[in-house]
Amino acid sequence: MPDMTKTEAVTPEETSAAVAPVDPVKAEKARSLWGDAWADLRRNPYFIVSSVLILTLLTIAAFPSWFTSADPTKGDLVHHFLQHPELSKVGSPEWLGYDGQGRSVYARLIYGTRASIIVAVAVTAIVTVVGGITGMISGYFGGMTDAIMSRVTDIFFGIPFLLGAMVVLQAFTDRTVWTVVFALAFLGWTQINRVMRGAVITVKQADYVHAAKALGAGTTRILFRHILPNAMAPVIVVSTIALGGYIAAEATLSYLGLGLASPNISWGVDISTGSAQIRVAQYILLYPSIILSITVLAFIMLGEAVRNALDPKLR
Repeated sequence: MPDMTKTEAVTPEETSAAVAPVDPVKAEKARSLWGDAWADLRRNPYFIVSSVLILTLLTIAAFPSWFTSADPTKGDLVHHFLQHPELSKVGSPEWLGYDGQGRSVYARLIYGTRASIIVAVAVTAIVTVVGGITGMISGYFGGMTDAIMSRVTDIFFGIPFLLGAMVVLQAFTDRTVWTVVFALAFLGWTQINRVMRGAVITVKQADYVHAAKALGAGTTRILFRHILPNAMAPVIVVSTIALGGYIAAEATLSYLGLGLASPNISWGVDISTGSAQIRVAQYILLYPSIILSITVLAFIMLGEAVRNALDPKLR
């Protein structure tokens, strides 16, 4: 029979392995939709490039004197009438030449950024608030409320955007930046309304909304605490893409003589001025057209990047 008193030798390594506590597996913290979207955006080159461009434009609009010391409204017909660009003098008033009034094209590009950015941001903020609130009310309450508000939206939606803005602007003799903002916002809220209404109709059928109702939560709390945060993703996408469209709309109205006009400084005004002198000084038309296209493209790229990050179907 085997000797039961004998014991096998145990090494210190085996002893420590036997008594050492096992580290529990740390579960990875689940990220929200916004956390996943931000992680995707940081890896998207389109988002990085467009963000850099937009931040640069915002800085120029806020502090134009940092980029040029020239007065964009001061003309010198004696010395600077249609003086051609001197591309070697980067950042100087004569860098991009002078227009038919003897004004620095570069200085007008810098100061014209402010009007375009103000119009785009202000119109987007107004239409997002107005369209978002009306769409949320329409989609949540439904019934007669939805029917009436939907018919009002259809009336505004049926008006051609630029044509309607032209008609609205004709009612004002003094057309400033805020006049253009009002005209564009007056007709631009319908798209946000439609998007928000559809998102709210989908979200209000979720289980957590029914649970909030069963627990006695009020309508205001349900709308702004449960429905709005979960219905904002498509609205943010549409609003971001629309920013570039509003910049182009402002330039179009100014080009047609129905938006901003001198002494206001705008890319659309400069494009209109340059088109009259395109035979002898193409640069007056070329440079504001290029910067306008780049700005619109930057906002569209940003909107596309946000859409790809927030849409689960595109992951």
